[in-house]
Amino acid sequence: QVQLVESGGGLVQPGGSLRLSCAASGTISSINAMGWYRQAPGKGRGLVAQITDSGIANYGSPVKGRVIISRDNAKNTVYLQMNDLKPEDTAVYYCSAGRYDGNFIQWDYWGQGTQVTVSS
Repeated sequence: QVQLVESGGGLVQPGGSLRLSCAASGTISSINAMGWYRQAPGKGRGLVAQITDSGIANYGSPVKGRVIISRDNAKNTVYLQMNDLKPEDTAVYYCSAGRYDGNFIQWDYWGQGTQVTVSS
């Protein structure tokens, strides 16, 4: 089992920045990819960003160019730097972890989520 603990959410004004963190613990050897998804009220969960152990990153279209995902393998932690935030970025952000087989990531673990609210 892998446990994921997110931190860094909160209230930010439009145009502002936030950095989310997600620390993984447990059977770390069972995962080689981590990521972030988000879910706004009344909407489905969508990809924000994902990154493999080797550093291959991929971003969801709504945030491309405004967010950067990074990871510290020594700390088993993934970070999401979000810039130029917009009200439509308001959502619960979930950390995810899983296995990348070279083509597809199977997400096996999810955090409890952290609220990000973008409002003036």
